[in-house]
Amino acid sequence: MDRNPLAERIAACLGGGGKLLVTYFTAGHPDLETTVRVVEAAGEAGADCVEIGVPYSDPLADGPVIQAAATRALRGGFRVAWTWEIARRVVRSGVPLAVMTYVNPVLRYGPEAFCRDAAAAGVAGLLVPDLPPEEAGELGRLARRHGLALIPFVAPTSPDHRIRMAVEAGQGFVYCISVTGVTGARPEVSARARELVERVRRYTRLPVLVGFGISTPQQAGEVARFADGVIVGSSLVARVDAAASPEEAVRSVRELVAGLRQALPHPDDTFCRPGRGDTPPGAPTARAPR
Repeated sequence: MDRNPLAERIAACLGGGGKLLVTYFTAGHPDLETTVRVVEAAGEAGADCVEIGVPYSDPLADGPVIQAAATRALRGGFRVAWTWEIARRVVRSGVPLAVMTYVNPVLRYGPEAFCRDAAAAGVAGLLVPDLPPEEAGELGRLARRHGLALIPFVAPTSPDHRIRMAVEAGQGFVYCISVTGVTGARPEVSARARELVERVRRYTRLPVLVGFGISTPQQAGEVARFADGVIVGSSLVARVDAAASPEEAVRSVRELVAGLRQALPHPDDTFCRPGRGDTPPGAPTARAPR
């Protein structure tokens, strides 16, 4: 890939010893305009990348909070084209964007057209949690052709040979699912998360991030001791859902993201904060060997 914004942000932050913060929001929840505003707020508060979830009627990896948000968006008339509109408007703020979706919406849209339109809207990464690594070849080739990082998923139940297969075909970072289950806030970080991160590091130099079940700054700080960053979704989506107005949603999202950012090592605001500078000279393009 040539000059992928996500790769540049990763290099800038990890090159200075920082940890990555990725946040997630459901596109069109509760409406298109509010999605734009909360994504921008997350970037301004310190998110290094924002995932935009494409609402889908059968979201196998998502727990009740994100399922409810997707249902609300679909009832509000959501179409995949809204995702590109959100991306076009938000990408100007400087925060790299990744789109999280499922195989069926990609196939219905057309894999080539999906990757083409995502890239044209400024999307930098693509996550498809129900895409087995054995079947990721075609979409991976299309993603690379259009400059998108196809981000691999691994889980505590993944055997080593499938971890190797997933990460060898992946780009951007590795998404480690910390639990055997779906997304959603949990009272504590899974004890299996550290073991999974250590297993993944045997097979890749990509940054290794942990998601599913991380909802508080305390949990984010705990995970940052052994991973390269965290992914937080359900707790942010819940705040958007609970807000009485778009203004309240923006304030609530900004507050949580700022708290998460403060809990993570962050060496230099000049390079790591969205829209606050360019990749520093000499920043690595991959994780340093361990």
